[in-house]
Amino acid sequence: MQNLLPEPPATLLPVHEEADAALAAATEQGTDEAYAGVAARFPTYSAGWAALAGRALATGQVVAAYAYARTGYHRGLDQLRRSGWKGHGPVPWSHVPNRGFLRCLHVLSRAAGEIGEADEAARCAQFLRDCDPAAGDALASA
Repeated sequence: MQNLLPEPPATLLPVHEEADAALAAATEQGTDEAYAGVAARFPTYSAGWAALAGRALATGQVVAAYAYARTGYHRGLDQLRRSGWKGHGPVPWSHVPNRGFLRCLHVLSRAAGEIGEADEAARCAQFLRDCDPAAGDALASA
């Protein structure tokens, strides 16, 4: 059966040049403290939380990864809503400012799975694919 209703327009989060520059500097430093500084200075910037979450997951700190990813996910939802998102519709991976939110969603799914929250892991994985299948593909191979 074909859906005859039009899909909502893609939601594109705004560019945050100052936070992007701070994250680039933290990446050069490569320390948890540098990344935490980005999240503290720009708490609504999901990419900062995504960096912390990814680092924590990579080092086996699953609960910290879950917490960082959940924070970035919720801050990202707030930004998506402010950008006109109505709870569904594309959030394209190709738009770089969306990637922080999408990365948080990916790490949240993985961390939830690792702490035994299978339902949440599945919901987050599906939500990521619903936002943009390309995001799921890119992050699965990362």
